Amino acid sequence: MVPMGAYGTWPSPIEARLAAAHDGHPDFVGVIGDDLWWTAPRPAEGGRRTLVRRAPDGTEQSVLPAPWNVRSRVLEYGGRPWTGAPAGPDGGGPLLVFCHFPDQRLYAYDPEGDAGPRPLTPASGDDCRLRWADPVLHGGGREVWCVLEEHTGDRPGDVRRVIAAVPLDGSAAEDRDAVRELTDGRSRFVTGPRLSPDGRQVAWLAWDHPRMPWDGTELMSARTGPEGGPFTGVRVVAGGVDEAVCQVEWGADGSLLYASDRTGWWELYRIRPGTTDAVPLCPGREEEFGGPLWRVGLTWFTPLDSGLVAVVHGRGANALGILDPETGELVDAAGPWTAWEATLAAHGSRVVGVAASPRSAYEVVELDTGTGRARVVGSPHRDPVDPAYYPEPRIRTFTGPDNREIHAHIYPPHSPDRIAPDDELPPYVVWVHGGPTSHAPLVLDLGIAYFTSRGIGVAEVNYGGSTGYGRAYREQLREQWGVVDVEDCAAVAEALATEGTADPARLAVRGGSAGGWTAAASLATTDVYACATIKYPVLDLSGWSEGETHDFESHYLESLIGPRAEVPGRYRDRSPLTHVDRLSAPFLLLQGLDDVICPPAQSERLLAAVAGRGVPHAYLTFEGEQHGFRRAATLVRALEAELSLYVQTFGVSRDDVPPLELRK
Repeated sequence: MVPMGAYGTWPSPIEARLAAAHDGHPDFVGVIGDDLWWTAPRPAEGGRRTLVRRAPDGTEQSVLPAPWNVRSRVLEYGGRPWTGAPAGPDGGGPLLVFCHFPDQRLYAYDPEGDAGPRPLTPASGDDCRLRWADPVLHGGGREVWCVLEEHTGDRPGDVRRVIAAVPLDGSAAEDRDAVRELTDGRSRFVTGPRLSPDGRQVAWLAWDHPRMPWDGTELMSARTGPEGGPFTGVRVVAGGVDEAVCQVEWGADGSLLYASDRTGWWELYRIRPGTTDAVPLCPGREEEFGGPLWRVGLTWFTPLDSGLVAVVHGRGANALGILDPETGELVDAAGPWTAWEATLAAHGSRVVGVAASPRSAYEVVELDTGTGRARVVGSPHRDPVDPAYYPEPRIRTFTGPDNREIHAHIYPPHSPDRIAPDDELPPYVVWVHGGPTSHAPLVLDLGIAYFTSRGIGVAEVNYGGSTGYGRAYREQLREQWGVVDVEDCAAVAEALATEGTADPARLAVRGGSAGGWTAAASLATTDVYACATIKYPVLDLSGWSEGETHDFESHYLESLIGPRAEVPGRYRDRSPLTHVDRLSAPFLLLQGLDDVICPPAQSERLLAAVAGRGVPHAYLTFEGEQHGFRRAATLVRALEAELSLYVQTFGVSRDDVPPLELRK
């Protein structure tokens, strides 16, 4: 007989250390010869990312030992940090070109040679003024073309971005002038180049402030130019102020393929060689074949040599499909996966991606388009505990203000070891994703299971403004940040309480980055929640828009709030910092001290404003952490502190939680 226990008191084998060890997932897959490659997290090794190589016999090897960290800082969120070829220009083993996070230099490396990585680009100081991302090999294998982000001054806006060519012979390692600039720098933002099969044409994406890449981008095309020269004949092929092109590639026949949201959904288009007409390849499905370009080098589709196109598509959840552009027929890969990352690679008739499901974490999956068989080939999910402790998500659609739809995943408390008393309702925590132009995927997350297995429910809310449901849904947040997101999260919480799923007196809200903003704004403007966990948040719109954040998002508030010159009052009235007099519920504030996106100054101003007001709170800071936590020790401390906040606030009795001192 299963014993009874109050919600929140249940024992669980899912410890914080276990959840931290499984934080992060494979990313940026690629193929070199017959081997598969990808980047993988190492939380226990300072939060670095390594390159993993999988041989045809299934053997996996971490190619770069600590302290090498394969990660770019372009746009601060980064982008594709590596590329490779079966051999270098002078022969030898595989050639890798990668970006090392601490110094942001590009390095070349032969993993089968005797020498270590050698630098290709100049050192640029502790502040890494030269940064690189989204590389491709070109020039007979003697150059790598990529995005160069150059910081020219001390202000966040003192930056320029171009597509550049870096010689592989190392001549630019000490000489910045050896780097050739292939574009003129007129566009504020660019993605990496995509080369036509004959190498004579190139395509990329560009956009400028105040647009974000999901608002509007331009698809650029040009000729690769004479030897040693910049691109020529540059022209705009598609896109604009109100049309967001999120990816471009070349087909094997020289067709230009791209994903655009001109119809209100990201759809795939093709321009055949010698024509200018863009033809939709799979129209009218009202699904997304693309997504928000938070990092350069994301791939939602990849063309195959056969002319077929592998696509990640869906509404909410997504799938990997194979599209025949001649007939429009789309066949999905069979399997349990409900979330595919925007990283695909093709080799022959096979497609490789990264996918997860509610019962499995992200793993590297290969689809054989000839047989239709999909199988896990890398970073396979292995249950660290009995799957009986995993939560069972419920996909729900709620009704919010103005009868708008709100999409959410509800994870009720669940444990095979305990049942709750019939007369008790469970506490629930509303999880708010970041972005805010982002999405909470339907996948196994041991961070969620950490709480549900202890008797605390979780509600992940894809509020208005989230991606995955078309442009109209994500534009619900236009000039409504701090309103629609707060209302939608509250509507889900209150609906759960009204229907008897959750205890209305024991509701909490938590989020990081933009989710931290929503959590803080929720405490300041509603009385729905008993407490909040606020991680690396935006709290003061005026300060954030006046140089406290990085260049990429420095004009983001113009769409989320409105142009400051026109609506200055909104910047004051929407900021949680303005309404500290309304704060009374306990909160936990978590901050990385090296965060340049949401800097510690934002959190410190909130602490100063609540000092002496009698609001119970705790503030934990973490040296060496940037925007989002990556180190195992940080992840453990943050998760245990969050649980301690809920235990204290919800009146739960358990003695296995490290104490968290709440000051007033």
